[in-house]
Amino acid sequence: MIGKADILATMRMLQEENLDVRTVTLGVNISGCKRDGAADTAKAVADRIRMKAGGLLRVCDAVTARYGLRVVNRRVALSPAAALLEDRTVEEAVEIALAMDRAAADVGVDLIGGYSALVQKGMTPGERLLIESLPAVLSRTERVCSSVNIATTRAGINVDAAALLGRIILQVAEATRDRHGFGAGKLVVFANIPEDNPFMAGALLGPGEPDCVVNVGVSGPGVVKRAVDRLVQADPDCTLDEIAEEVKHTAFRVTRTGELIGREVAAALGVPFGVVDLSLAPTPRPGDSVGEIYQAMGIRKLGAPGTTAAVALLNDAVKKGGAFASSSVGGLSGAFIPVTEDCALSEAVSSGTLTMEKLEAMTAVCSVGLDMILLPGDIEPETISGIILDEMAIGVINRKTTGVRVIPVPGGKVGDKVDFGGLFGGGTVTNVNCPTGSADFIRHGGHIPAPIQSLTN
Repeated sequence: MIGKADILATMRMLQEENLDVRTVTLGVNISGCKRDGAADTAKAVADRIRMKAGGLLRVCDAVTARYGLRVVNRRVALSPAAALLEDRTVEEAVEIALAMDRAAADVGVDLIGGYSALVQKGMTPGERLLIESLPAVLSRTERVCSSVNIATTRAGINVDAAALLGRIILQVAEATRDRHGFGAGKLVVFANIPEDNPFMAGALLGPGEPDCVVNVGVSGPGVVKRAVDRLVQADPDCTLDEIAEEVKHTAFRVTRTGELIGREVAAALGVPFGVVDLSLAPTPRPGDSVGEIYQAMGIRKLGAPGTTAAVALLNDAVKKGGAFASSSVGGLSGAFIPVTEDCALSEAVSSGTLTMEKLEAMTAVCSVGLDMILLPGDIEPETISGIILDEMAIGVINRKTTGVRVIPVPGGKVGDKVDFGGLFGGGTVTNVNCPTGSADFIRHGGHIPAPIQSLTN
């Protein structure tokens, strides 16, 4: 039973605390679009996107007008495009990606995901081609995003894929030198990729999903931060379990609101509703920061001892609140730590209190992983591969999703400032404390076997 206090709290979130639906993402299966020629395949993909997503903008605007709850982003997530690239060339892969990009523009979505490959146990020629085409694709498209899953708890870690991606990420950055390497910001390397994640750049329609489905991402870091502020102001001696309880109740209300919007959009489009992903995804503006939540809890300097525990508390409370609010919670649902997109995290990296190594520790208990971190342009590809492998290991051993989205800034040195503008923000180029010494390990290649945790049958 929803009480008066819950209704009033939700109204306050809408009217005073800028609660919004961060993204409505329409999943579209394109596995049936393969034709004999690349041009025909590209046309089939574009036609399907336009047919399925043509009404998405109109419906989201109508729901916004009805409920007064803004839908910030409208996006499309495709089934992995690698399935269309067997026996193709890089030029043909680019042609298909350009068709995706044009169709996304035509239907009015800001980003389109699913230029993806799942290679945790090995690579088909089409999957390898997709990875090798990324420098051309991500430099020549505006909206296309890519994800590559190279590890799962069940399969282990594909080290050959990590070694290849270390080189590819540098090439993507160089191909977008005029944008400070921003192309690499549209590529995520995953362990245990979720099949229903609505957030970019990692969104795709997984192999277990419906032919077409609506997934919603509701983010409310500002709402949670102000809830913690009110609690601490009312009772400066409140305990951490009381803070966790307040976060849980806030997450409950946000999740219920998000599911309402998602089901309305799905019904209007005539497709199934999938999940609501309650991930605290920040934006660069002050007041909409995950880092500020940790500061409100009492971590005055992000990166100080206790920061990882604060991340764990927040992530767990968000999941508990969301799970109680809906039986359709999915995606990532927790706390993101994308450095350039969060003003408090970006400032902490700039001041030196938050290092790459501390960020890695935080990823063991957050929702995703190392996200939107700026690296020097002259970093070695083996170092990037090592960063990827470390993060994959955290995900595989802990049976959780982890990801790596790092941006080597061409010509950038440690301490340089970079601003991408808009949602993607900016920050300071940083580096790992020991950037060399792992190359021989990477060159062994092969596969890191699945851990004992995989034997759950």
